Amino acid sequence: MSGERAGGSEVTESDPEDTDSESGDTAAILDELFDVIEERKETLPEDSYTASLFTHEKGENAVLEKLGEETTELLLAAKDDDYEEIAHESADIVYHLLVLLSMKDVDLADLRAELRERR
Repeated sequence: MSGERAGGSEVTESDPEDTDSESGDTAAILDELFDVIEERKETLPEDSYTASLFTHEKGENAVLEKLGEETTELLLAAKDDDYEEIAHESADIVYHLLVLLSMKDVDLADLRAELRERR
């Protein structure tokens, strides 16, 4: 099931038991999402929430504000032990983080390398 979340970001829900194909592969999902973000940055479709973040009058501050907002929402969901909202807000943070990385021309491979170093 997919739908529009606050702020216009689209979130797709999947069955947590679904581990076959791409839907169960976190790396593939992140790669696909980052590719879409990069494509929207290049083409700037008018009806795209992602594209609007790249053209927002506040510039990168719009994404930074969204990251702050989503982080606060995640903390409140965690405080309330609301598993569903924790998952939703975490996805919002990851999405907006990927937008920020794209804005700063940081490749997903750079993020993976940094995380690998911290193992």
